[in-house]
Amino acid sequence: MAQKLDTLPKAFIWRRLHSLTGLWLVLFLIEHLITNSQAALLFGESGKGFVRMVNALHNLPYRAVIEVALLGVPILIHMLWGIRYAITAKPNSKSAGGKKPHLKYGRNHAYTWQRITSWILVVLLILHVVKFRFLEYPETVNAGATPSYIVKVTMDPGLYTVAGRLGVQLYDSKALTQLEKKEERSRSKKALEEAAAKIRARANTNYSAQEAEILQSAQNNEERRAYVDAVVSQKLDKGELVAVSPSFGTASLLTVRDTFKNPWWVGVYTVFVLSACFHAFQGLWTSMLTWGWVIKATAQTSVRKVTITLMILLSLLGLAAVWGTYFLNLKN
Repeated sequence: MAQKLDTLPKAFIWRRLHSLTGLWLVLFLIEHLITNSQAALLFGESGKGFVRMVNALHNLPYRAVIEVALLGVPILIHMLWGIRYAITAKPNSKSAGGKKPHLKYGRNHAYTWQRITSWILVVLLILHVVKFRFLEYPETVNAGATPSYIVKVTMDPGLYTVAGRLGVQLYDSKALTQLEKKEERSRSKKALEEAAAKIRARANTNYSAQEAEILQSAQNNEERRAYVDAVVSQKLDKGELVAVSPSFGTASLLTVRDTFKNPWWVGVYTVFVLSACFHAFQGLWTSMLTWGWVIKATAQTSVRKVTITLMILLSLLGLAAVWGTYFLNLKN
């Protein structure tokens, strides 16, 4: 068996690995768009489905390892080998001069668009990850038993009711200044912190209800200070607010909603969704041929119809999030 593997061309192995990672990413795309589509139901269930699914993923143990191993590595392998394909591929849907169709079959045009969408996805996927995973990723404040999550959003009339239903606290620049001044006016904190420091230094092994109360009060003050520091440290531009959320999923929902207020981002993500769905399900169909899962012509036709149907359904789910989170639901 080892000898047989040694005789396989490296290009063949990489092509199969590219295909396998593509199949895995199709499954991820299905989950991702189903989750995101529920952001469009903000007017119905207050986005509970989106919040619930995002929280479940965010609270997975060893989440960072899972993200790298099950998403980062497959995406990197598929992207790098896909770029190699795109560079070396020669579209066969047009003649050399590009004026007349060379091969008029739909498969040839699909092959060409598979390569075109691969370049679109390279650019937009990097943009998507940078935007939502780094630039606008909710900031976590571990103040108390339950952490809080901070994001910045722009003001709109529907934000009042959205924040109320989601249990989100909003702060403008004036409210941040008042919050900081209120925190500074509390004069008992310094004495309390000194008393707590003395108790910790003694390391008393006997239980004391009074000492327990002092230490708990000091801890509450420290947590409150950490919360205030994190909130007031946000630099706001004109029209921006700080939104403090009780859950990561809720903060993410606000970020998605805020993104799709901008028609430019709506246009970008419309192209992103359509390109991703076409690329994924065109790739799924060709993978079935590559691995020999579908051989007969009638079976190929049937599977082709199934993949096209799935492509349309997933595209609609993705576009629901893009267009339905804000523009089709302005007041919610």
